[in-house]
Amino acid sequence: MEQLKGRIIYKGKVEGEALVTSMPISFYGGVDPNTGIVLEKGHELEGVNIKGKILVFPQGKGSTVGSYTLYRMKKNGTAPIGMINKETETIVAVGAIISEIPFVDKVDVTKIKTGNKIIIENENVNLF
Repeated sequence: MEQLKGRIIYKGKVEGEALVTSMPISFYGGVDPNTGIVLEKGHELEGVNIKGKILVFPQGKGSTVGSYTLYRMKKNGTAPIGMINKETETIVAVGAIISEIPFVDKVDVTKIKTGNKIIIENENVNLF
């Protein structure tokens, strides 16, 4: 087990499988809120479902509507169960907070690989 520390954006505890991308994500237009599938053309995760995963990405991008899109995904049951960023920005932070998705940033995301079992507990990120 390896433990990483980050900054709490939305506190909580969640356990699940990591889904990692080195590319920023736009929730508005880049992800289908009804399915959780990444739609953005040319994205590393194009065609991949983020539902029920701990989504690891450097930061968000795009429209402020992305915050609401993440909230809509939570209500639809298609959202990630947790998120980890290298450096978050307001759009994703607000989306996580209003959706009550455990979320940390200021984490060395290069240490996390797709398929890792992860437990996020407040500022701690445990990799298995």
